[in-house]
Amino acid sequence: MRADRLLAILLLLQSRGRMTAVDLAERLEVSERTIYRDLDALSAAGVPVYAERGPGGGCLLRPGYRTDLGGLNESELASLFAGTAERALDALGLGPQLQSALLKLEAGLPSSQRAQVARARARVYVDAAGWFGTDERPVHLGTLRQAVFADRKVRLSYRRGDGSEARRTVEPLGLVVKGGIWYLITVTAGSIRVHRISRIRKVEVLAERFQRPRRFDLAAFWRRWARDFVASIPQYFVRLRVATRALPLLLQIFGERVRPAIEAAGKPRAGLATIDMSFDSLDAACGSLLGLGTVVEVLEPAELRAAVRATAQAVAQLYAPRPAPKRLST
Repeated sequence: MRADRLLAILLLLQSRGRMTAVDLAERLEVSERTIYRDLDALSAAGVPVYAERGPGGGCLLRPGYRTDLGGLNESELASLFAGTAERALDALGLGPQLQSALLKLEAGLPSSQRAQVARARARVYVDAAGWFGTDERPVHLGTLRQAVFADRKVRLSYRRGDGSEARRTVEPLGLVVKGGIWYLITVTAGSIRVHRISRIRKVEVLAERFQRPRRFDLAAFWRRWARDFVASIPQYFVRLRVATRALPLLLQIFGERVRPAIEAAGKPRAGLATIDMSFDSLDAACGSLLGLGTVVEVLEPAELRAAVRATAQAVAQLYAPRPAPKRLST
């Protein structure tokens, strides 16, 4: 990719002062002729770069010229090298390009900042994957990435939420990964829609190109859509009496979403805390709370108490001792 090669040349010359075209070509794995063409491109863009011929010559920048790219502080370097985008870009097939870009950026930094990179790598690593979830790697992700970047229409065959099959011709605007799950944002039948890529069964990239909406902002759209999606999920509110010794268990099972409820409960009395929580439905609440046994008691609503009681009785009946089979007399 020429853009990151031009950036690498600029950073290398800025940090090293003078390099021969041979050295640059070897480091960037291109020909000397390519290096000279890149130098011409940088010069045409207003970068004061030139080549000195003869013994001791080489490629260099005008004395005193610097870009801001080398002036990264340690926090900025940590944000670049902490691994936050590795999984997502690897799934897109761009993992090697990310590593190549970071190596070129690191090579162009002054020695003091290369030491900061090593320090950041030794102290910070971000793993965005959940403990027990498996990141989706849809088989069509690479094909969709190519269509998105080429602004080509795509014919999709996918499975709807109700299990039925559908075929649509769409205009792919972007890709989003959230919690290891990939989504395709498209213009479909004149409106912007979100498709879970794991439900896509077949992808056919068409030769026809499309014009992207001029003011479409992928990040802004996703933030709005995700907020509205969460708000649309039905909430089933419950009130619980929880033994204080079980509060860490609630955090372990339900995650950070239960922490505000625990903090809002105030100081426990007689080893018990009253907590207000929400679930997606009565069935979801019943199934989740039954697994906690006697350390949690449902206070409200009454229908949930009845459902927990009925289910517990059915479980007890299922596991009740059975009479031993009679032996046949001989």
